[in-house]
Amino acid sequence: MHNGKLIILTGPSGVGKGTLLRSLRQRHPELYLSISATTRTPRSGEVDGQEYYFVSRDRFLEMVENGELLEWAEFAGNYYGTPRVSIERQLDRGEWVILEIELEGARQVRRCFPDALSIFVLPPSLEELERRLRGRNGDSESAIERRLQHAREEIAASDEFDVRVVNNDFDRALQQLEETVFSDSVTSR
Repeated sequence: MHNGKLIILTGPSGVGKGTLLRSLRQRHPELYLSISATTRTPRSGEVDGQEYYFVSRDRFLEMVENGELLEWAEFAGNYYGTPRVSIERQLDRGEWVILEIELEGARQVRRCFPDALSIFVLPPSLEELERRLRGRNGDSESAIERRLQHAREEIAASDEFDVRVVNNDFDRALQQLEETVFSDSVTSR
């Protein structure tokens, strides 16, 4: 039995999960952010072991086969997954762990950790989400289209989550996220 708290943060690509999470962790550095493994190519400025563990497809599939991942999924042609050992170690120490993961991964984690707090970040609209994705200037047109199609599917499943936060006004969304994570009902889970 783990003594810590597990918090799952999910939402479509481009919705601002990472930015919200960085700001929340600046306010609360005691929160442990899980680092996922991925087969995708690093974006400009990304550092292995900080944003992600960048691994080959072969190494990732080896991790899956060896049961080294708590969850994993394929998205936009790449694999993403959460290394199991580091999460369990942090929870055993009584830490609060946040997983910033995709919908399928969140479903897998909830099967193992049904008491985890699950939060879904929504865009104010699909049009705004598309504007944000295009503003990244890092994805091809086909990748953006795949992300938007996947976003529609994810948004349709958002009612599976304990809390939904609309990232329309950043400060308000951050406040709602912070209140959700640190509310009494969450700390008593």
